[in-house]
Amino acid sequence: MPSYRVTSTVGLLRPGTAPQDVLPEAVAVARAMTTVEAHDVGVVRGAARVTVRFEAAGDGEARRVAWAVLSRLDELAETSDGHLTRRYGNRWLPPRRPPG
Repeated sequence: MPSYRVTSTVGLLRPGTAPQDVLPEAVAVARAMTTVEAHDVGVVRGAARVTVRFEAAGDGEARRVAWAVLSRLDELAETSDGHLTRRYGNRWLPPRRPPG
């Protein structure tokens, strides 16, 4: 099964959100939909970046999971740069667009 990851930069937290709750909430949304392989919060260029890596049967399913995670993160904090990538060999690239 293909591996995907959704990442987003997280800024100011919304009122009532504790910093330690942001990553577990994002992971819980993904875990309710699919198998979560890994998750992390890192600092990139001075900003917090949440990453959730997961399995999905295809790009459409992966997009649904990614949108759910990004929506939940947006409820918890100001977010930017949210995007989905798929693992192709040892590289992470955007999923291919369906023909159309």
